[in-house]
Amino acid sequence: MTCLIEFKKITRRFNERIALDNINLKIEEGEIFTLLGPNGSGKTTLLKIMASLIEPTSGEIYFGGVKVNARNKGQFRSDTTMVFQKTVLFNTTVYKNVVYGLNFRGLSNREIDERVRDALRHVKLEGYEKRVARKLSGGEQQRVSLARALALNTRLLLLDEPTANLDPRNMSIIEETISRVNRESGTTIVMATHNMFQAENITKRVALLIDGRLTKIGTPNEIFKEPSELKSFARLENVFSGVAEILNDGNSRIDIGNGVYIEASTEKFGEITVFVRPEDIILSKDMIVSSARNVFKGRIVGVSDMGSVVKLQVDVGKQFVVQITKRSFGEMQLNVGSEVFLAFKASSVHLV
Repeated sequence: MTCLIEFKKITRRFNERIALDNINLKIEEGEIFTLLGPNGSGKTTLLKIMASLIEPTSGEIYFGGVKVNARNKGQFRSDTTMVFQKTVLFNTTVYKNVVYGLNFRGLSNREIDERVRDALRHVKLEGYEKRVARKLSGGEQQRVSLARALALNTRLLLLDEPTANLDPRNMSIIEETISRVNRESGTTIVMATHNMFQAENITKRVALLIDGRLTKIGTPNEIFKEPSELKSFARLENVFSGVAEILNDGNSRIDIGNGVYIEASTEKFGEITVFVRPEDIILSKDMIVSSARNVFKGRIVGVSDMGSVVKLQVDVGKQFVVQITKRSFGEMQLNVGSEVFLAFKASSVHLV
């Protein structure tokens, strides 16, 4: 593959603080590349330097094999667009938000209209053209921001935590869009995230960024083969340790204490640590009839409002964190003390 963008010994300081320390990195044209790391690790700073929004303190950047300098920086900036974690939309229609960047590109009205409608189709917002962007849900607003970037049709698309605190439906749409745009248009995509599952699902290469240093670069399998070194920052919730026994069907049953047992799709015996993603747990006020191997009855002991989603702490003998949409939270009239049922598949139980 051809290298699209290369960092050579890039360092960025903010006064006395080193945000990026001697970064050497190559991004191949047409790939989806993930920067994985905790908050404050330098991911956003690295993306902003790629987008030519800020300058490195030292080091060299090459775009398409050409060294970026003050004279040609504007040219390379037009080949790059960035979607920020915090959505910023104009107080006007969805169409006018998406069209904004195209007004400066010298395109015909027909080309502009085609690009806007194609971008909205990608993010599954067809028919939203006349709606007021700021009145949409948080997830829909993030999809408008992504559509605005896609309409520019740049060679390099930079995404800063594109699905942070989104509900599962909007998260799934954005992930599907990223994969489809890369596959159909060959757009090079660099995504910063702390979500290692997202990195594992939609990317071919991952760089682990810790305290401004690249500590590992490789395939998801190579990066995640020792997940214990990731759990300190990857926001792993529902982490349980216990003793596993192998069942006749090839699953394992793990005794995590207080009379609570978890079934996992693995053949492990003895001491083991596992975790379950909050968004993989189904929650209901009624008894759940499901093929899921793990079903529990419990009571809500904590509620955290995360914007478009709500995280619940549910005590089933052990405490689980469950993520649901704010709409579902309201419709089920849940609160601290509510009795609920949880269910999740054995395949949703991951090893640490």
